[in-house]
Amino acid sequence: MADKSIFSRLQKLFSTNTIVRKTEQGVKVIDTDEYQNMTTNLVDRFMKLKVTNYGTGHIESSLAYQQVRIDLFRDYDSMDTDPIISAALNVYADECTARNEFGNVLKIHHEDEHIKQVLENLFYDIINVEFNLWPWVRNLVKYGDFYLQLEMAEELGIVNVNPLSVYEMSRVEGFDPNNPQRVKFVYAPYQNPNSGYSANNKKEYENYEIAHFRLNGDANFLPYGKAMIEGGRRVWKQLQLMEDAMLIHRVMRAPEKRIFKVDVGNIPPNEVDNYMQKIINASKKVPFVDERTGEYNLKYNIQNLIEDYYMPVRGSDNGTSIDTLKGLEYNMIDDINYLKNKLMAALQIPKAYLGYEEDTNGKATLAGMDVRFAKTIERIQRVIVSELTKIAIVHLYAQGIDDDRLTSFSLELTIPSKIYEQEKVELYTSKIGLIQQMQSTKMVSKEWMYETILNMAKDEQEKMALQVLEDTKQMFRLQSIETQGMDPAKPSGVDDTTNVENEIESINSQLSNEVDLGGRPKDAIRYGKDDHPEGRDPLGIKTLKSKEGSVKKYKPRDSYFEIFKDMKGNKKTILTEDLTKE
Repeated sequence: MADKSIFSRLQKLFSTNTIVRKTEQGVKVIDTDEYQNMTTNLVDRFMKLKVTNYGTGHIESSLAYQQVRIDLFRDYDSMDTDPIISAALNVYADECTARNEFGNVLKIHHEDEHIKQVLENLFYDIINVEFNLWPWVRNLVKYGDFYLQLEMAEELGIVNVNPLSVYEMSRVEGFDPNNPQRVKFVYAPYQNPNSGYSANNKKEYENYEIAHFRLNGDANFLPYGKAMIEGGRRVWKQLQLMEDAMLIHRVMRAPEKRIFKVDVGNIPPNEVDNYMQKIINASKKVPFVDERTGEYNLKYNIQNLIEDYYMPVRGSDNGTSIDTLKGLEYNMIDDINYLKNKLMAALQIPKAYLGYEEDTNGKATLAGMDVRFAKTIERIQRVIVSELTKIAIVHLYAQGIDDDRLTSFSLELTIPSKIYEQEKVELYTSKIGLIQQMQSTKMVSKEWMYETILNMAKDEQEKMALQVLEDTKQMFRLQSIETQGMDPAKPSGVDDTTNVENEIESINSQLSNEVDLGGRPKDAIRYGKDDHPEGRDPLGIKTLKSKEGSVKKYKPRDSYFEIFKDMKGNKKTILTEDLTKE
């Protein structure tokens, strides 16, 4: 029985590196590698030098080639310690992962909102491109290759990703005669340069399990990529040698020396040497000591670079004097600047981006360099988007999406150069202005302007004309609704024509849950009347007054004496302020 698991279907899907789906716009093809297979590769380039050492066997050739790759990677790691190259790699990673105006690193386009949410969950929650994409891009431009292992689960898709070292991964092509486009990856942990790779630790991955980011700038490096710093590798070594030579020269030749001119007077010539040696020995502070005897051995006390000169003089040059002899001056800064300029040219990064602004004469010069650098960043971003598209297809296919929605999405990284975008806008503005001037003169046809100025083919012109017609219809429809309150898109003769006021009244009636049936409007509720919910007497005052034993109304009294006269059985007297009265 055939294996119908998700992993076998993924293996079949990526067996040709080409995914084809039929959409409403036509057939859409996605090449997951984006590059054609070529016979010339890095093996052919370096095996010419190692064929005499390794013979013609396949295993020996593979080991020799793998050793060459490791040597390259070691050089790249050494170059990363250089401040200029390390800063250049950081600039590449920063520019490739710049955020757009909404703060997103990656923009996803898809008509289906559900598919868009699935991809956003993949890239921002599972893979976390906002944090992980920067080191991935830096390793990509440093080594030319970057490998990402995809961990998958059926019906869930990709659940985790693991970056793998370029030292331990190799890409294998052309091993299947029935399917020349089939690709697999071999993971072999590097053990020892002498013993090579251990066969026991090797592990093979299918094409859908590995996302291989590679910069195919040179066909000689296929099936692998070429690092962005490969062009400056030789210049970097020359620059290192020149800097070391400059330091050695400054240390060895820079010290100044003194010339002691000693007046020997009338000393006989055969005694001048002994006299000068006596003066030199008296002035020396560091004599040579023989390790075997522990005594001074002046025979091997050779003059070093920092010792002074003693010269006897007589006659017209008599008189003892001390002169200074300057060190050897040799300016090597020009040579170093020459190699540094070559290194920066190989890195393809403007000097102003690395802090060297002495060559920036104006904003126009910097703008031109910025546009050229933006094109380089755009080329790297295309490689990144290609492999991210492969990751998205694997994730959607593992979740059971196999129709045209599998290929109808698109991913986009932000172009960091604002000047590059402004130049595009200015170019379109100038073209539109030129077309308007030509239309006013009525000297050329619209078809000629489409072909010559906008570089549109015949089918593109027809498609553009239909889109312009549709935009004109929608604009007329909006104007009719705003001015007349009628929608011209509704067919004529229909009773329920669109009326904005009626629709507003209908919405208000639905919100209030009351239907207006017409007639006299209802009276307002009045307090103390029959239409009140509690009746005429809401508080019950009239009912209390009508009961027996209720409070009676008395006539007003003129004084307190009259009130007490009405009280029955009152035997008490009233105290007053007048003491004469009882």
